[in-house]
Amino acid sequence: MSETSDMAQWEYFVTPLLLHSEAQILNNWGAQGWELVQIIEGPAGGNVAYMKRKKA
Repeated sequence: MSETSDMAQWEYFVTPLLLHSEAQILNNWGAQGWELVQIIEGPAGGNVAYMKRKKA
């Protein structure tokens, strides 16, 4: 077996987080299998969430 076939493969998603709806947004993505990696301030202000999940 090759080394790459043993490694997990990930897909990534980036989404803005609206004020006062952060938990709802994260819970919706989490229910679809997305895991939160990081939240940072976006370039235009506001927060941006970086998500990942294993590829099917």
